[in-house]
Amino acid sequence: MNEFDQSIQELEIYGFTLLESVLDTDTAAAMREALIRCEQEHGTEHTHRGAARHVANLPVMDRIFHQTIDHPRVLPILEHFLEPSLILGSLNSRIVRPGDGYQDLHSDIPVYMLNMDTPVMMNTVWMLDDFSPEIGGTRVVPGSHKSGLGGPPEGFDVVHEIQPTAPAGSVIVFNGQCWHGGGANTTEDCNRHALFGHYRKHMLVFQLDPHDGFPEEWYEGLSERQRQLMRMQRGPGALHAADAHFR
Repeated sequence: MNEFDQSIQELEIYGFTLLESVLDTDTAAAMREALIRCEQEHGTEHTHRGAARHVANLPVMDRIFHQTIDHPRVLPILEHFLEPSLILGSLNSRIVRPGDGYQDLHSDIPVYMLNMDTPVMMNTVWMLDDFSPEIGGTRVVPGSHKSGLGGPPEGFDVVHEIQPTAPAGSVIVFNGQCWHGGGANTTEDCNRHALFGHYRKHMLVFQLDPHDGFPEEWYEGLSERQRQLMRMQRGPGALHAADAHFR
């Protein structure tokens, strides 16, 4: 079974899959350095479900992040579940520092939008450091995407979560219904850097609008597929929210 077919089956059964070394070592390191610069200039303290640093709307921050939007090892998997008409809902970062604790396990999809046949959104976690439990790697609960619940019920003891371990440049792809959360960083001096590419079915609005502050001089460097995923076929700042604009 090839990587694509294996990934599809794992997503169907477990709700997530791991793609190792999607980015080479040098690219992952360069992206990490760019993220550190962006965090210093634009980072915010994030306390939703757990403490961490947050950098929002990365497509407008640095062009190096654009290659994650339509990566050929990742996008076809997303298209299989969300159809080729999908959009990039957002591309953000969550940086877990030494001493930051566990993020609450949760689904990214509201309970009223859960669908056992096909998710309305999927997420990707781009590892810019080697992921391990000690550095606060993302936790996932296999099979939880079919639970019909937005997270663990009160008092429920989740004993079967796992934390994928993989080198920098690897990517976790998961069904947005799959329970997940950041791990606790128990190291003394190592931040955990990761990007989160959030994709949605086309009828949904952006989580964060990539048109907001997108430098016009970067537009010519976008691939046609990147423009489609950011609803930017008519340039940054053009009317883009309604499907009718592209008919």
